[in-house]
Amino acid sequence: MNSLICPISAEKINKNVVRINGLLVVLSVLLYVLTGSLWIMVILFADFFIRGFTSIKSSPYSYVAKKLNQILDLKPFMIDKAPKLFASRVGFLFATASIGLYFINPLASLVVASVLMFFAFLEAAFDFCVGCIVYTYVVLPLNR
Repeated sequence: MNSLICPISAEKINKNVVRINGLLVVLSVLLYVLTGSLWIMVILFADFFIRGFTSIKSSPYSYVAKKLNQILDLKPFMIDKAPKLFASRVGFLFATASIGLYFINPLASLVVASVLMFFAFLEAAFDFCVGCIVYTYVVLPLNR
């Protein structure tokens, strides 16, 4: 895994906020799996869109994560923003697929959402970014 290549940028973000954000995604998808309420995935879809494709400073989930970080008084640990931006775009794709599948095959929608939840869990619990693996083994080879 030492040969993973992530996108890079000059912008930095707080790793603690990223991990709390991941936990919020885990809890949201878990709620979707338990209730089947499509609105939860629609909210996640919008949040991932804001984080991945707009210049808005904070999505709703990021705002809550920042507030929780302040309440917990966690020491900031700044990291490169680009890998997390890429991961937000991948999350957007998963949320989009889950919403689309909801109308075709609700079970498939739950499976896709559960994969998203697993990836967010890896980020939140272990600081493991699946986006870097996807970037290294899928995106880079397509761009060479």
